[in-house]
Amino acid sequence: MAKTKKSEKLEPNLTATEEVSSEMKNTAEDVADVLVPQGEPPVQLDDSVAGLLLSNADEPSRQPENEVLPGMDAGNHLPPDDEQSSGFAEQSQENPAEETGIPDKTPGSSAEGQSEPEPPKTRRTTRRKKADAISVAENSEAVPGKDSAETSTNNSSIRKSSKRVANSSVLTIESHAEVETPDDREEMIWHEIHNAYRTRKILTGTLGGIEQLETGKTMAIVYYKEMRIVIPMKEMMINLSQENSASYGEMMLRQNKILGAMLGAEIDFVVKGIDAKTRSVVASRRDAMLKKRQIFFMGTDTAGMYRIYENRIVQARVIAVADKVIRVEIFGVECSIMARDLSWDWLGDAHERFSVGDEILVRILNVKRDSLEDLSVKADVKSVTSNTGRENLSKCKVQGKYAGKVTDIHKGTVFVRLSIGVNAIAHSCYDNRMPGKKDDISFVVTHIDEEHGVAVGIITRIIKQNL
Repeated sequence: MAKTKKSEKLEPNLTATEEVSSEMKNTAEDVADVLVPQGEPPVQLDDSVAGLLLSNADEPSRQPENEVLPGMDAGNHLPPDDEQSSGFAEQSQENPAEETGIPDKTPGSSAEGQSEPEPPKTRRTTRRKKADAISVAENSEAVPGKDSAETSTNNSSIRKSSKRVANSSVLTIESHAEVETPDDREEMIWHEIHNAYRTRKILTGTLGGIEQLETGKTMAIVYYKEMRIVIPMKEMMINLSQENSASYGEMMLRQNKILGAMLGAEIDFVVKGIDAKTRSVVASRRDAMLKKRQIFFMGTDTAGMYRIYENRIVQARVIAVADKVIRVEIFGVECSIMARDLSWDWLGDAHERFSVGDEILVRILNVKRDSLEDLSVKADVKSVTSNTGRENLSKCKVQGKYAGKVTDIHKGTVFVRLSIGVNAIAHSCYDNRMPGKKDDISFVVTHIDEEHGVAVGIITRIIKQNL
């Protein structure tokens, strides 16, 4: 009877134990499925139940190793992309503890020797980022490549066009062409003049006018790239000897006459003052000429020699032209050259060969270097060119008749330049009319003067008069 009572007492305990074991078996399967309902409370296990779980670990009801449980990370065995994204979205909704950082307490987490470990949370985060990347890639693949290229091209063209509209206000005929407006050119010229004023740089302009103020002072107007520059007469450095001048008024008249002959010439100047409000500029030609004299006449090169010396060929500017003389500027020094030193040929008028603004070659014959103020130069032009008169004289024959032009008449002697390039002298004329300067005539050679290189003859008739 005692044995029977003891067995009866054990039967309820075994029955309870079997129920607990079956219940814990179901709980282990739920642990394998990570997705645990949020509202179900975790089950607390005691030591006896943990021992039963360990004894049931080798039962054949265990899942095979190659089988992937739903919701578990299986490495290379991943569900499709759409299922991943949807599954993780559901997970984030069901497990808000993962987003807030609160650890999720699942059944069996406190049990020792758990056969099925909980998946690491870092893997979930990685898969979530990967799913987000895949979803972004799917969205990008949804747009065709051609459309995306066109979209990027359109966006870049819109940005470029808006930039062009903002930066340029002139509609040009050619695409991307740059047009310089008058305002832009004026600003650029003013910037150059302002820099020249600060650095004392020598600028070159064209003498474009002569004005007289109400006070009686004469001003020279020089244009530097369309910018008006004012130079007073005393700063033009037109030095005249006062030996032949009876009064100051006569000297000023001569200066004005020379200044008038210089219209259109290129002159150098140094900016002395500027007014930014009215864009007015006052300059000095005198300072520019003295600066050039110091450099080219008084200064020396690396060998210790003057840059301008006797018998050297230099370039000069023609600043004035008359019938028998021209006036040139040679690096800050003005010099007059007579007609006899201009050409081997006889010239009736220097305007036929030279004009204001020309740049010619001259040979320095003499230089006087007393000081910067007292500096003079003598030069000629014909020595730079070769003399072909004597070669052409051999083509002239006695009793030959040639056409020519009258270059000058002095004390009854007519000077003629023949068309064959020979200088001739005529002492008589058979025409009833008197020959004049620049008339076309017919000339007969009676004698050839080899020593002076001229032909002597008679004017038979006047072909054309130049009245």
